[in-house]
Amino acid sequence: MFKKEILNDTSSSLKNRLFFLLFAFIVYRIGSHIPVPGLDSSKFANIFSSGDGGILGLFNLFSGGSLSRSTIFALGVVPYISSTIIIQLLTAVWAPLSQLQKEGNYGKRKLSQYTRYLTLLLSFLQAPGMVKYIIGSDIEGNIFIYYFIVSITLVTGTIFLMWLGEQITEKGVGNGISLIIFIGIVANLPDFFEKIFNRVKQGEMHFFIVFLIFLFLFVLIFFIVFVEKAQRKIVVNYAKRQHGRKMYAAQKSYLPLKINMSGVYPPIFASSILLFPITIYQFFGNYENSGYLYKIIDILSPGQPLYIFLYGFGIIFFCFFYTALVFSPKETANDLKKSGGFLPGIRPGEQTSFYIDKVVMRLTVINSLYLTFISLSPEFLALFIGVSLSFGGTSLLIMVVVIMDFIANIQTQLMSKQYENLMKKSKLRGLN
Repeated sequence: MFKKEILNDTSSSLKNRLFFLLFAFIVYRIGSHIPVPGLDSSKFANIFSSGDGGILGLFNLFSGGSLSRSTIFALGVVPYISSTIIIQLLTAVWAPLSQLQKEGNYGKRKLSQYTRYLTLLLSFLQAPGMVKYIIGSDIEGNIFIYYFIVSITLVTGTIFLMWLGEQITEKGVGNGISLIIFIGIVANLPDFFEKIFNRVKQGEMHFFIVFLIFLFLFVLIFFIVFVEKAQRKIVVNYAKRQHGRKMYAAQKSYLPLKINMSGVYPPIFASSILLFPITIYQFFGNYENSGYLYKIIDILSPGQPLYIFLYGFGIIFFCFFYTALVFSPKETANDLKKSGGFLPGIRPGEQTSFYIDKVVMRLTVINSLYLTFISLSPEFLALFIGVSLSFGGTSLLIMVVVIMDFIANIQTQLMSKQYENLMKKSKLRGLN
């Protein structure tokens, strides 16, 4: 528990951050209901009226329903997510970007800059296709001017969301882009509940099935929290140290390794990679008259066996890829060696690196199975009960992880302020 005076000192800064976060959410939700000039939203809304919109459902989910309403935020943060995926893939295989990543804050700023530029490029590629898909060939007047104005509006909306996410990260609490995706998912929850209860009223779904769905979601939430909090602790011993005439006894510590090191990125990356080219072709081409290509696109739609297989494979791949990107056993082993730490029974250096790599590999296998199960379980549940669920496992995972990260950030804010106050008190006592 925090002392009252410390909480009072912390309250002003934390309140300001929370108020800014609330203000950003309000701005985002207002923008999600501002229609794009010249677009008839009713035409596009019909696509989502009967279900989740097929392969566009993920984009509509991340945009908080803005896509189905054809608003200025219709593109959402999907171009930013796609550009992040591309930059991270290039960082892993291209030496200049890999070297840039190792240059500290400067490298991070340059990679963030490249991500913004790529987001702008992808937005300009997606926007005209979306306009064409919404309105078809029903355009009067100058087609070029119409496409240009509407595309600029959609691109500006995406760039604004990217900027808003960065402002939330800097002035608010938590990761801005993750929170924008989170609030978009939460905004779709009333529609999810409304659809379920309407089906119960109309006799399309039994009340016992609804009970099973909510029980299943509750168990999934409990399981997600359990795994996200789980750690594999590796014992680290420190030898006796002598400082002057004083001898310090040997110490024991732990190297905590989370089971889920990759977070929510693998399901998002896998979905984006799998659905992005299909959606682009759906935007720009008349795929319904494309013969075999239409059949391929149809079997790659969410809920189809091939989509489930490729989606699961993509999650597993990105689990290993992202874990290798964010955690380096060799660097960890070198840091332990420099600090005088060693693992019991294992020689410092290369053997320590090999052992940590083996442990991380096992954790990644467990993590990949965990994320695959969470992401695909609603799909299998839908096949079992015969009812399609618009609220997927990825959505649930994002919600739980973002909430846990949000609480952790608040606790960090409180702890840092407590530490600052203790340091100030110690300095004042030293002066006396």
